[in-house]
Amino acid sequence: MTAALACPKCRSAMESVVVDGVEVDRCTGCEGIWFDAGELDWLAQDEVAEAIDVGEAERGQSMNAVTEIDCPRCGKPTRHVADRHKPGIRYEVCIGCEGAFLDAGEFTELSKLSLLEILRGVLSRRRR
Repeated sequence: MTAALACPKCRSAMESVVVDGVEVDRCTGCEGIWFDAGELDWLAQDEVAEAIDVGEAERGQSMNAVTEIDCPRCGKPTRHVADRHKPGIRYEVCIGCEGAFLDAGEFTELSKLSLLEILRGVLSRRRR
C-alpha cells in the first residue's frame, strides 16, 4: 500500500477511489482528482466519471486559479494544459511522471465528448 497523498492545490488528504479496477486519488477538501499516467484516458467514460468526480463544479472552478502546483506523486512541477478534445477545460500535468490533476467537475465534463468532438479529433490527426 502506498502512502496517502496530499492534494497539490489545497493540501488536504487524498483518499483512494477504485473504479473498474483502477485506483485514483480524490481530495477530501476541494475534491480534485489525481490520475496517474494513462488513467485519465482509460477512465474517461460517463458512468465512471460520475462515480469518481463527486465534487461541485463551482468549487472546482474556484480552484482553477491555482495552476502552479507540484506533483503529489513525484514532486516535480506540473504544467497547465488545455485538453486536446475540449480545449476549454484546462488542468495540470506532471512534467515527470505525466500524472494529471483535475479540479472538481472537470473530469465529468471531459467524459461528455460529443460525436462531433470525437470526429474533429480523428480528422485533425489524419491531417498531420
